[in-house]
Amino acid sequence: MSDCIFCKIAAGQIPAKKAYEDDDVVVFHDIAPKAPVHLLLIPKKHIESLFAATVEDQAILGKLLLLAPQLAKEHGLDAGFVTRIHTGAAGGQEVFHLHVHVLGQPQAAA
Repeated sequence: MSDCIFCKIAAGQIPAKKAYEDDDVVVFHDIAPKAPVHLLLIPKKHIESLFAATVEDQAILGKLLLLAPQLAKEHGLDAGFVTRIHTGAAGGQEVFHLHVHVLGQPQAAA
C-alpha cells in the first residue's frame, strides 16, 4: 500500500533500526519504545490486521510467532517477554499493517 508506513519501511523507503530481515519479514526497533527492548515484527506483504488475515497467510503468521522468541533471546530477554498484536482500532491498533510487538526487560534466566 502506497501510504502504509510499515510497507515503506519494508521496502527500504523509510529508514528503521532493523534487528532482522529476510524475504518475508522485517523486524525493527520501535521508535517510541514501551520497554527497554521493543521490537516490531512485520510481514513484508501488506496485511491490514488479524481480521484481514486469510488461510493463505498462515505460514507468515507462524513465521512471525516463531521468530518472536528467537529475537527476544538475541536481545537479552532470556527470562521472558511480552508479545502483543493489536487488532482493529478498538483493539488499540494504530498502524494498519499487521505487526507483532515483542517487549521486555533484559535479564538472565533463572
